[in-house]
This record gives sequence, C-alpha cells and structure tokens, in this order.
Amino acid sequence: MTETGHSLYFQAPLRRFIREIADGPFGSSLTSSHYSDEGARVIRLGNIGPARFKGSDAAFIPMDYFKNLRRHEVKPGDLLIAGLGDENNSVGRACVAPADLGPAIVKADCFRVRLDQSRLLHRYAAWALSSSVVSGQVLTLTRGSTRARINLDVARDIQLPVPPLEEQYRIVDFLDGEIARMTAVGDALRRFDRDVRERERAVLAHRLNAGVRSVRAELPSGWQWTPLMHLTDPFRQIMYGIVLPGPNVTDGVPIVKGGDVAANRLSLNSLNRTTSEIEASYARSRLKGGDLVIAIRGSVGEVAVVPAELTGANLTQDAARISINRSVHAEWLRLVLESPLVSHQIQQRVTGATIKGINIWDLKRVLVPTPDGENQAVLAATAGRAIETHEDLRSRVAQHNRLLAERRQALITAAVTGQFDVSTASGRNVMDGVTA
Repeated sequence: MTETGHSLYFQAPLRRFIREIADGPFGSSLTSSHYSDEGARVIRLGNIGPARFKGSDAAFIPMDYFKNLRRHEVKPGDLLIAGLGDENNSVGRACVAPADLGPAIVKADCFRVRLDQSRLLHRYAAWALSSSVVSGQVLTLTRGSTRARINLDVARDIQLPVPPLEEQYRIVDFLDGEIARMTAVGDALRRFDRDVRERERAVLAHRLNAGVRSVRAELPSGWQWTPLMHLTDPFRQIMYGIVLPGPNVTDGVPIVKGGDVAANRLSLNSLNRTTSEIEASYARSRLKGGDLVIAIRGSVGEVAVVPAELTGANLTQDAARISINRSVHAEWLRLVLESPLVSHQIQQRVTGATIKGINIWDLKRVLVPTPDGENQAVLAATAGRAIETHEDLRSRVAQHNRLLAERRQALITAAVTGQFDVSTASGRNVMDGVTA
C-alpha cells in the first residue's frame, strides 16, 4: 500500500475484483451472412474507445442466434475491454456498456467483465485502464507481431491503481466532467476542420472547374472538356505496374502502392522494394520525377507528385502513372484531378465489392475541364495559394488536437494515480507540477 496524493492507494491485479469475465465467441468465422438488420448487438473492437462507448459502428445478429450465446451477453454497465490493438487504438482500452444498449454480446478480441463494485467501480476501472500508466504496462504483456493482443489470462493480471471506494467515486465524477469538456472542444475542432475542407473544395470547384457541376454543362469561352489520356505524354501512357511484386527485399527496386499515395509516403526510404528480375518485365511503367501517381484501388483518387529521387522506381497494380504532356501545366493537372468535378467522375467509375478500384480504360476517359496553357498556370498559382492557406489551418487544428489528446491522457493518468486532489481541483490548473 502506498501513499499517493491524499489517499491510500494500492496496486492490485484485476482478477482480485472479478466476479465474471468472458470473451467473444466469434473470430474470423463471423461473416456478413451472420449479421442482420436488427436483433442483438454485436460489440466489436471499434465500439470500445478509451473510457467511452462508440455506438456508431453497429452490427446485429438474429435473436434466435443470440439465445445460444447467453454466456457472452453484455448488460448495461458491464466493463468492456479491448483485447486487440493497432497503431490507432491501444490494446487494453476499456469503457462501460451504455444504459440503452439492449440485447448484446461481445465479439472475439473483446472481453466483458463484471467486477465486485463494492471494491472496484466499473467506471473507475475504465478510466484506469485508459490511463498511460496502465496502458503502458499492458503493452509489455502483449503478443502478436503486427497487432498487439492480450488473452483472458493476461487481462486478469493487469495491475490497476486502486484507491478507496469513495475516492473512486470522486475521480469518476471529476473525469466525467473534465473529459466531457475536452470532448466538446475536440468536436468543435473537427467541425472547423470539416468547414475548412468544404471551403477548399468550393475554391477548387470555382477556380479549377470553372464553377460548373456536371460534365454536361457548358464551359466558359476558351475552355474545353478533355479526356485525361489526351493530357498525357503519348509515349508514356497511363498504366498501372507490377501485378505480383513478391515479398519486400532490402536491395531491390522501389515500388509505389496505392496506400503509399494515400499516406503521403512517396520517399525512397518509405517504400517497399521488389527484385530487379520481377521489375524488369514492367519497364514500361517505370516512373520519372514529375510524373503523377494516382491510387486506383483502395483509396481511389488520391494523387501525388513523384519526387526526383524516385526516378526509375515502379508501381504496383494499385496505382497508376500519369505522365504529363509537355504542353500541360503539371501543377494545374495535379490540382484539377483533386477538384470536386473530376474526383466525382473517378468515384463514379469505381467498381468492386470487397476491393474497390477503377480500371485504366475508365481512368483515361475521365473528362477534365481544360483552359488554355496560360490560364492553367494562373489557376494553379491562385488555387495553390488558397490550398496552402487551408492546409495551414488544418495543420493548426491537427496541432491543437494533439495537444488536447496529450492533456486528456495526462489528466486521466494524474487523476487515477492520485497526483492531485480531485475533490478540490478545478480542472484548469490541476496539471501544475504533475509528471504524468
């Protein structure tokens, strides 16, 4: 037992307070054929946020199916723990099932826990499991090479800081209020970011699409509708690259995948590589600095400029090369491909049920509202300045979001470890002198 803050805290494994614990019955065997439009809710990893239940990711199974799975049932107020994590969500995060949940079960990699709440509150446990002091501990107990994972035995052994029950109530009340206020600020930042993106799209539509909203509309004098293939180098046609690049090799030829375009990873050190022998059969799809690459599978429509250092690199079948005609202004073409009218055409041509994509034949025939060369340069400059302003605003929003997340995490950790007295804290200056 250790003196922390103004109360006696002690470290104890979760198992000391567990009355009942269960994991989900389904792994990859649960497919879309099992789901229905209504019935019993299936709680998945996406529903378990740090100390907050996320209800938007809804899935259901028929009630007849649910009747045979009562052992995995979740009731309002139960503690839910994520047994799997990735780069975006930490393993071991927890929340409490909401009061309006209805019939529900947990899916695989999720745990439903019922504690002796005369000693450890579900709500306090959710906050504690979401603190950095506990989540850091959980990461040392995980297994799995690509996604961190814990099993039921590991979940039982997670060590929590446990204050007296009355202190748990005070901590829960304090964090519920303070984190709600932080969440409201985060929501406002997201709304502002959305408004900035909409304004950017409006600028692109006005300048690069001449204000028209349909390929059937008449363009201003001096403009024309041009198929994308007529804006490219006739000797280096639009094409995708290597179909089967094989495993990544350390000394091979860099290859650009569709996901690299979306994640802004067009740098020599960020790309996978294929062998020279495999790449040699795809010489026609090699890249040059200044080319454009566009994702044609997955995140279809994302566009990036090929840097000079990737001259000689190649593509996979998830991305296509667009080599720009010398008479076309390169930056204008990049921007117009991202404009609402052109990106809408691309999305309309996307096909596929599980892996969505656009084929090269359709991509070549996307219609681009095209002014003369001099106007292309002017439009690229004016639209580019507007986009820089919007990107600066979005960057500031992202910075504020990062700071907000850091403060949120520090506040949770400080509260559950007793670094300040929550009964007298205002929530504004409680972090002074705290080392969370």
